[in-house]
Amino acid sequence: MAKYRLVLLRHGEGAWNKENRFCSWVDQKLSSDGIKEAQNCGKHLKALGFEFDLVFTSVLSRSIQTAWLILEEMGQEWVPIQSSWRLNERHYGALIGLNRAEMALNHGEEQVKIWRRSYDVTPPPITESHPYYEEIYNDRRYKCSDVSQDNLPKAESLKDVLDRLLPYWNEKIVPELKSGKMILISAHGNSSRALLKHVEGISDEDIINVTLPTGVPVLLELDENLHPLGPHQFLGDQEAIQAAIKKVEDQGKVKSAEK
Repeated sequence: MAKYRLVLLRHGEGAWNKENRFCSWVDQKLSSDGIKEAQNCGKHLKALGFEFDLVFTSVLSRSIQTAWLILEEMGQEWVPIQSSWRLNERHYGALIGLNRAEMALNHGEEQVKIWRRSYDVTPPPITESHPYYEEIYNDRRYKCSDVSQDNLPKAESLKDVLDRLLPYWNEKIVPELKSGKMILISAHGNSSRALLKHVEGISDEDIINVTLPTGVPVLLELDENLHPLGPHQFLGDQEAIQAAIKKVEDQGKVKSAEK
């Protein structure tokens, strides 16, 4: 019997997910399909009987919007939401805005997979000449974060994401879990992967093969020491979820017509 249960998910599809671009810290709203994914996620969680006491999100709109839509579908709009940059997507540095399939064509599929999925490889850092530098670092949401804007990352590996996420997990989320609250974390592909790596003890080598599709809730059942009682569970139609996972994995491959 699980002492604690936690639902974690990657936000619904964003506009740049649809365009197969590295979105990262550029703020994007959900696409029309992403809105449907979030709504369907809420319907499914309601049908399963989940009742949340607290929701955590990043400070990026697609994460927050997903949480809103889920709570609305569940009739739980009153549930408090706490947001932190520490749950943001991984900072992809100079790769932000670039198309993954085009990158695979230019640099090879293996290099793109390493940039996207590896644990400790950091992409080239963003510089002030980057077209999205000003949009990111002049954004008001980071003026009230718990670090100065000068200390915000310019590029991150998955290890870096875990390093900046862990203090928030340990100091904010864990105490709420241990108080008995049922928690939903609406985050991103890489912040969710980093958290799964920590909680489940996934190795540096095996994390490269962990893929999270958009809008699919993941259930973690934990014992009194927050150790998993089993592997994480994708909630929903398993055949559809496997197809969605393959779609994400194929984003970093050269399109057939270009091969």
